[in-house]
Amino acid sequence: MIGLLLNKKEIKEIEYLIKRELDEILLDLGDKRIDLAVKKAMVERYKNLFILLKRVASPKECLAYILPESKLLDEKYKM
Repeated sequence: MIGLLLNKKEIKEIEYLIKRELDEILLDLGDKRIDLAVKKAMVERYKNLFILLKRVASPKECLAYILPESKLLDEKYKM
């Protein structure tokens, strides 16, 4: 475990960066040209980034970034 001291401005900047990355992943998950294996890796990255977002953003802001079920990938669901 690593501790980190941040001021409010730094927290807002980290929150902004995480949100932009989550938005990019959501956009790419809708792209039919991207291979299913790559999309699975993207979903895992999304989950990890969402965990980080929960640490710096309010619960209300996190609600907008909950991964929709339609974006979750499993063997029976092909995009």
